Amino acid sequence: MTQTPVIEMKGIGKRFPGVVALHDVSFACQRGEVHALVGENGAGKSTLIKILSGVYQPDDGDVLVEGKPVRFRHPVDALAAGISVIYQEFSLLPERTVTQNIFLGREITRNWMLDDEAMRTETQRVLDMFGAGSRIDPDALVSELDVASQQMVEIAKAISLNARVLVMDEPTAALNESECRELFEIVDKLRDHGTAVIYITHRMREVTRLADRVTVLKDGEVAARFDHVPEPSAIVHAMVGRDIADFYAPFATADEIGATVLSVQGGGNSALRNIDFELKAGEILGFAGIQGAGRVALAMAMFGARPFDTGTMMLAGEKVHFTHPRQAIRAGIGLLPGDRKGEGLTLMQSVRDNGMLSPRAFGSLVGSHKKNDFTDVSGMDGLLDRMEVKAASYDQEIKLLSGGNQQKAIVARWLALKPKVLIFIEPTRGIDVNAKAGIYHLMRDLARAGAGIIMISSDLPEVIGAADRILVMREGTIVAEHKAGASETAIMLDATGETEVAA
Repeated sequence: MTQTPVIEMKGIGKRFPGVVALHDVSFACQRGEVHALVGENGAGKSTLIKILSGVYQPDDGDVLVEGKPVRFRHPVDALAAGISVIYQEFSLLPERTVTQNIFLGREITRNWMLDDEAMRTETQRVLDMFGAGSRIDPDALVSELDVASQQMVEIAKAISLNARVLVMDEPTAALNESECRELFEIVDKLRDHGTAVIYITHRMREVTRLADRVTVLKDGEVAARFDHVPEPSAIVHAMVGRDIADFYAPFATADEIGATVLSVQGGGNSALRNIDFELKAGEILGFAGIQGAGRVALAMAMFGARPFDTGTMMLAGEKVHFTHPRQAIRAGIGLLPGDRKGEGLTLMQSVRDNGMLSPRAFGSLVGSHKKNDFTDVSGMDGLLDRMEVKAASYDQEIKLLSGGNQQKAIVARWLALKPKVLIFIEPTRGIDVNAKAGIYHLMRDLARAGAGIIMISSDLPEVIGAADRILVMREGTIVAEHKAGASETAIMLDATGETEVAA
């Protein structure tokens, strides 16, 4: 007898003014199954999940829970039916505690009073379930947590609901390697307990590690279904129509590497110690390490946001000491933050205005550049064209663009300043597979044009695939260097300080 899916969507259609977002999409997930839902940004994944969670109403088709048709008029209806969604954009209240966020709207009471102890105990239990109990205090304010810990709180909140169906939308986007492994173990436990997991990701290794089945969406329709997880290349072909081998640009050749453009000797502050490295013009230098190893702290020190207290930093042959990002920018260092929306963009402003944001903020630079650069609109439009930013108009609010196009707009901003060094922090976080390839090739083009590129990423295969050299950090210092194409195992052994044990 065929098992009835815990959730099934049949012939789903959804139209918006001038756009067919979904057409005849069918999707099902069984109890104890991890079903991967993949596709480029704009393929229809988010619309499908919003219909499942009651945010949108379908124009065509039916949603069934345990074989019975349902109509969710509101997200509360979906929650009541046992469907919980962990969205990529956090829905936490920053000035509430971890416990208060997890029990928001469903507080435990006793004798008409809030039972704080019961809620705290349950929060601790859920955090302990996936190894986060020792580092996340249930009484801590969410605003005090780093991005990775906030993601863990989102997962704990969803798990605490005992949902029959759990939708995870890019759950590892802000997690490092060890945290990803912990999450994978949680997903395995959920599968064993009979939870149906719909797993949305752009990372193929997560699909092959976790999924039982795969559905690929493209242009609002089902492009492919796989009852058994195939090789990543087959999934990628269904998504974008090209081979995964084309994603990474070739490594730099010896004649493409120039002189040292930036170096640090003996650099240190409260988070860093004995930092020594060189960055060459024309190369992409990757930094790997687990969360808290010091990679972002190093970027902030070079950019003048959290300055070095000790050591020497040289830029283009001159000694520099930055105590404010303005100084770094004037000297020719640009930085793309890991939290693109929170730290890199003004979402309500236009694409063009975001491109011109830094020059406006640092107006003393404007006089040193020629007309038809970023000092006038046509210059910025030309740079946005060069970055192949896809938008209906550069007057469009940048919040309406995909993550990849938002990232390209930030790069256009820095190109206007003709940087010697560009620091990318989590360059492809939340970006689909095809757009990732564009960012990798863009970084390589910038390096070939003579810039030195620093790449900091929690996605280790990304670092290995894109960087010409890889420096590994642990506990605030650089502990190892690897050549292009190094193995994940070798890098993680250095990052964790573990010694490989023979089988």
